[in-house]
Formats: sequence, C-alpha cells, structure tokens
Amino acid sequence: MGQGMGRQRGVWSRLMKSSSSEAWAFLFLAMTAALAVGCAGGDDGSSAGGVFSNSASTNPNMRFGVLWDDMLVDSGRVKSGQSLSHLLDPAGIDAGRIATLAANSRQTWDVRNMKAGQRWWLASKAVRDSAEAEPKVVPRWFIYERNPKDYALFSLADTLGVRLDSYPVDTVYARAQGVLENSLYADFENIGHPNTLAVALASVYAWTIDFVRVQEGDSYDVIYRMEMVNGAPAGMPVVLSTVFTHWNRPIEAYRFEHPDIEGYFDIEGESLQKVFLKAPVEFSRISSRYNAKRFHPVLKKVKGHFGTDYAAPAGTPIMAVGDGVVTKSSYTSGNGKYVKIRHNSTYETQYLHMSKRAVKKGQRVKQGDTIGYVGQTGLATGPHVCFRFWKNGKQIDHLREEFPPSDPIDADLQQAFAREVVRLEDLKRSLQPNAQPVKPDGLR
Repeated sequence: MGQGMGRQRGVWSRLMKSSSSEAWAFLFLAMTAALAVGCAGGDDGSSAGGVFSNSASTNPNMRFGVLWDDMLVDSGRVKSGQSLSHLLDPAGIDAGRIATLAANSRQTWDVRNMKAGQRWWLASKAVRDSAEAEPKVVPRWFIYERNPKDYALFSLADTLGVRLDSYPVDTVYARAQGVLENSLYADFENIGHPNTLAVALASVYAWTIDFVRVQEGDSYDVIYRMEMVNGAPAGMPVVLSTVFTHWNRPIEAYRFEHPDIEGYFDIEGESLQKVFLKAPVEFSRISSRYNAKRFHPVLKKVKGHFGTDYAAPAGTPIMAVGDGVVTKSSYTSGNGKYVKIRHNSTYETQYLHMSKRAVKKGQRVKQGDTIGYVGQTGLATGPHVCFRFWKNGKQIDHLREEFPPSDPIDADLQQAFAREVVRLEDLKRSLQPNAQPVKPDGLR
C-alpha cells in the first residue's frame, strides 16, 4: 500500500462514530426530550392543521419531523414474522385501533411491507387524568425506518395515520488511492473507505475487467461521492472517475450524465459497456479454465471442459452476462439445475450447477439480471457455476474473445463530455487521497 496510507485508517469510521451505541443512546435521550405534542394542539397530538407538524422546522428538539418532549421511548428491530400488531399490542393498543391505523395508512404506505431487521421506535407520554391520579403511559408515535434514508411516522393519537419522510442527507466527496494488497473489500476498509466502494467499482468495470483475476500490484485511484445520514454512509457510493491499473494497463473511466445518455466512458468518449459482462458472478475466483483435455475430478477420466468454473459461496446470485431469451431452465444429472440463454443469432450462454433457478423458459432477461444462485447440483465437487459460451453454435473460451463496445458519445455531446472530464479532473486535484471526505462547500 502507498506510503502513509496506514495512518489514514478509519476515515469513514470517524464519520460513523455517531452511529455507535453510545451515540445512539445520546440520540434516544435527545428524542425523549420532545414528542408530546406532534403539533400545536393538545396532548392528543392533533391540531387544526392536521396530525403532523412541519418537518422542515428548525426547532432543535424536532426529531422525525415532530416535537419530542417528556417522552418515554422504546426501540428495537423488527424480528422475523413480526407485524405492526406484534409491535403495538404490548403497548396496549387494541386490535381495532391497529386495524384502523393500517387501513388509514394503506394509500400512503402498506404496513404489510415491514421487513425483518429494520429499526423502529415507539414514543409514549406519561399523562395524568387528575393531579392526584397515577400517571399512565399513552403511546403517541411509532416510527419505522424503511431504509437508511427514509422512515414512516405513524400517529397513534385520536387521528390515526402515517406520513413518509426522509432524514437530512449530506453529500460528501472522497478519493481512494492505493495498490492492491488483498481484496478490494479489505483494502478499501484498511485505508478507511466503505467496502461497498468495491462493489461500485466492479460495476464500473464489469465489461472491461474480470475482478476474479485482479492481482496484487494492481492499483486504483477513485473519486466518488457518498450520501451520509446521521453521520453514517447511506446507500452505495457513486464512482465519478477512476483509473484502475490492471496488469500494468491503466483503464480510465469518467461518469457522464445527460438526458440522452448515462454511463462510464474513457477519455475519448468510448463506452466501457460492452455486449457481455466479463463474468456471471461478482468477486468469485476461477477454479477451472476452459480446457479441452481436462481430467474430470468426479468421473476420474480425461473429459473436455468447455467452460469456465467460478467458485463462489452457495447462494451467490448468478447474473445474465447479456440481454437475451431463456431457451432452457432445466435439470440433468450432469449439469444439475441450469439455465441457457440465447442472446442473438450468434451468441448463447449456459450456467450450470445452480442451487436454485430464478427464470423460466421463454423469459426475457436483461444484462445483470439474477437468473439463479450458485450451488453444486449435478456433477460438482463444490459450490460454483460452470459458465459456457457459444459462438455460431461452437463452444469457445469467452475470456479470449474480444466483444464490441456500446456506442460512443455522440459528436454533438463531445464538448459537454470534455467539460465534464475537466471538472472531474479538477475535483480529483482538490481531494487528498484517503483523507477525510469533504462536503461540496469544502472543495477548493
């Protein structure tokens, strides 16, 4: 790894400190400072203006778009098999009110879309019927986090309903630079970047680099943007420009977005996208190459292997390497569960030994669609996909084949693309490699 990179570890972990258990504990304490009145009305959380207050309020006690005050907050994650009823019933909300809440919410968001593992909060208010009476806990708000950016806010007061909203999002820019020592996942983590950047980078080069074959000594210089929510990365990074040097050959890519075209292009405006992906699975390894004289490990005899084996964990998604029509989705004792796709009058591909098929005969698929999952059905000694490729009816070694690229940027967009390349190069110069990500107003 480049000099000084070890000192840069934890760039993103420093940003993510607010998502630690201590930080969330603090957040929950802050939350308990304010949920009593969701609007300007009384304790029932209603007002003439509706159930919900203005989510754009600058009140520092606002959380999830409502005012949190003197609240008792419970929280957790949805468990497998749990529904809204399972979460609200222990709080004393009867089945009739839960059913009404679900019905009132259906047009905005169907509560049946809740997923295991997602976070939730239940905020309640301690109220007294009289000065002498014992306080009772009355649920006021239920919040379900739909994803790292978005949540559903349910009113549990007299007016039952739901509103969909989003957390404030910060966009930051960063630069990852280094020499490959382990895997992209590990290397990005080691120099303080999110490991999801490895997936984003592999998607950029899916047509030009087989990441199964990257090796120690390959290098990268990647500019990307990332959305942050509550100090933590949210969603996938977006690669803006990159140079990946593979086998001493630098391969550059610039992201270009226009109403008429979007994708990654080299400095000349040639598209990186090609007719076929380099591999049907991401971040696997080649366990056996195309070999007409291979000794078969199960049959114990020389039998031509007219495909490429990609070893990967069982259940790994298998992708269609190109657009086409499924001509076979079947099973044989040798192939196991397999899928065959006709891409055009010239090319066909086949994917063997699946644990499960995800497409049917006659179905149209797009490049990158999941068509099945890695397994070891049929004559297989371990989980892998045997990938076979036909050209004009003859099986070939796809790793030796040169496929044509997609259309380049049109002549009338070349100037716009050239300006974007200059902008991205300026952005690169403004970012220190493996340093703290910066917001747009922090760029030089």
